[in-house]
Amino acid sequence: MENASVSAQGQAHQAQIMENPLQNYLLGILISICGNVLISFSLNIQKYAHVRQAQRGSKPYYTSGVWWCGVTLMGVGELGNFAAYGFAPASLIAPLGCVSVIASVVISVVFLKETVYTSDIVGGTLAITGTYLLVTFAPHTSTHITAHLVQYYFISWHFLLYLLIEIILFCILLYLYKRRNVKHIVVVMLLVALLASLTVISVKAVSGMITESIQGQLQLIYPIFYVMLVVMVASCGFQIKFLNQAMKMFDATEVVPINFVFFTASAIVAGIVFYQEFEGLALLNILMFLLGCLLSFLGIFLIARNRPKIKQQDGNFIEMNRIPGRTRTDKVQPEAKTPTYGSLAAKLMCSSAGQTDES
Repeated sequence: MENASVSAQGQAHQAQIMENPLQNYLLGILISICGNVLISFSLNIQKYAHVRQAQRGSKPYYTSGVWWCGVTLMGVGELGNFAAYGFAPASLIAPLGCVSVIASVVISVVFLKETVYTSDIVGGTLAITGTYLLVTFAPHTSTHITAHLVQYYFISWHFLLYLLIEIILFCILLYLYKRRNVKHIVVVMLLVALLASLTVISVKAVSGMITESIQGQLQLIYPIFYVMLVVMVASCGFQIKFLNQAMKMFDATEVVPINFVFFTASAIVAGIVFYQEFEGLALLNILMFLLGCLLSFLGIFLIARNRPKIKQQDGNFIEMNRIPGRTRTDKVQPEAKTPTYGSLAAKLMCSSAGQTDES
């Protein structure tokens, strides 16, 4: 009788893991795509508000109703992405983020009249092809996320080993970044990606347990829900912090594609390790899924390559044409090979120019 009871529990657990209706899977994909399109609209609306405010030179951008409309749409889009994790595998929802980039290019060309390049067309085609392969060959079964299931996965040996490796890598990268002052873009984006893997795991857990609660099986009374909620908030906060630092140090055309690739890779690995999403998947499906990821990566790189670069001003320099009483020669930076090169020489040049103006 005891063996029969254990066997029944094992079958119930397996059914809980593998059962997922096809309509839930398609609903997750649809919600994710709609959420990413809304995010694209929101970004372009905010960009339009910035451009309009800069042309008018009047009130700050946050006083514009158009800008707040964009922010609201972004919130709705992100909420849609959050909800999508409760219906479809994390390894599928994360790569669908390329839809946002494709839609953003189309919207910016149609509404903001930006230039379309050949690389945009080729990149968009590759990304759309990759998205089709992702949706077609991704695992069509997902877990019904319950508190007991999340707790079972949380203490499994493969996740604990994965978490240990991730913590060690994060500490090494943080040491290089903070102590050794290694400001390479790969180091910063790897820090973001390691945090993103925890974000994906916790977001899917929280979203799935909320979905189950709405469907009638209350999951919010279990401590593991609040543990995952804290992990989600903390990992998101630090992820945004490092991402903002990357945006300050490097150009957006470098940060966006690298972040997409690293985030997607970390999300896929997190889904495989924690939620065992590739369990029982055929080898052909796995290879075609990875091909879809590769095509999406290439498409995003091609699209981002010709985006306009935003040069960051060094905080130690001030535009000379903004200083009253300066002549045209003050705008000239000394050549590197001349004897006047250097901050001290530049200071002397400004001093001599100031004396000329006074005389």
